[in-house]
Amino acid sequence: MKKDIHPEYHAINVVMTDGTEFTTYSTFGAEGETMKLDIDPKTHPAWTGGSHHLMDRGGRVSRFKQKFEGFIK
Repeated sequence: MKKDIHPEYHAINVVMTDGTEFTTYSTFGAEGETMKLDIDPKTHPAWTGGSHHLMDRGGRVSRFKQKFEGFIK
């Protein structure tokens, strides 16, 4: 490996949306810095089952549905 080209890898604190904290290693910030998450696996629909509905007003989703309407019955 080449020397002095890789970012420093150090311990940081991560605060999730519900306030829980944990320590991990990252290249983010400086040693001991805190990263606050806006979206995490406890709140993001991709991990929670997607209780949110996709809002689309005449965009790509609507065009797709119209194009393939009745394709599979």
